[in-house]
Amino acid sequence: MNRIIKILKYKFFIAIFFCGIISAQNNDAIIGKWDLNVKIDKRISPSWLEVKLSGSQTLVGYFVEYNGSARPISEVHYNNGIIDFSIPPQWNGETDLHFSAKVKEGKLVGTILGSNAKAYSFEGKRAPKLIRSNPVKFGKAISIFNKTNLNGWQPEYPNKKNQWLVDNGILVNPRSGINLLTTDTYEDFQLHIEARIPKGSNSGIYLRGRYEVQVEDSYGKDPSNILFGAVYGFLTPNEMAANPAGEWQVFDITLIGRRVTIIANGKTIINDQIIPGITGGAIDSNEADKGPLMLQGDHGKVEYRNITIRKGK
Repeated sequence: MNRIIKILKYKFFIAIFFCGIISAQNNDAIIGKWDLNVKIDKRISPSWLEVKLSGSQTLVGYFVEYNGSARPISEVHYNNGIIDFSIPPQWNGETDLHFSAKVKEGKLVGTILGSNAKAYSFEGKRAPKLIRSNPVKFGKAISIFNKTNLNGWQPEYPNKKNQWLVDNGILVNPRSGINLLTTDTYEDFQLHIEARIPKGSNSGIYLRGRYEVQVEDSYGKDPSNILFGAVYGFLTPNEMAANPAGEWQVFDITLIGRRVTIIANGKTIINDQIIPGITGGAIDSNEADKGPLMLQGDHGKVEYRNITIRKGK
């Protein structure tokens, strides 16, 4: 009798083992990071998804909508080739967001039912790893703000009024409006930029137009992935290096592939960390492409000066 029980237990554990292997093999089709293009009205809006395995069989993940921060997904369901999950609302409505998709020829195709109860179709592709096989060297520092006018810069939406201006050699966003982009695009670079914000204000520096380094009145607060110096929603600084509101904040930022180092006010607060994906407010989800520097102007007042860049080669 004991021998029969042992045999049955052995067969049971073998069955569980092979089921786990089959499940893991099937899950490989969706595990990973995905860059998404979502059709919202007449435009394409970028979004991002990560699916990963938690333990032996549960799928979890993170999702970035076209705005807002990376949100955790408590469970990703994957059955009969369909991936779906729901997450609570953040900024865009009052009901849960529901995501449903299939993998077709290596692409993720499906529909998002937004928190505003509207349905949007999307298509996604696997995000590039952006690994650099050779060391990156940087050229001489080039000023990309001439202190006189907006030559070399353009509004994110040319058909909307641009509120940015130059005042006494300083690039000024006097009120909430639209974002400002460089006309030039960059791959790997070292950026020096100085920012000043009044109390309670908020802005951001988008690297390649896709990864936001947060500029916010955060003096005296604990570090967070949504406060000063963070890569918004993803990377938390190792300390709060913000000066008080009204003082200049000095940033030196190095971006190589996905790897970023951020020095704020002389302190290395993020050191050679991998940025998982695009942040909310990104210009697009084409992570393999060069992109502009973008300054956030749709949140509050901010000033920038002494903007120089060293291109990688």
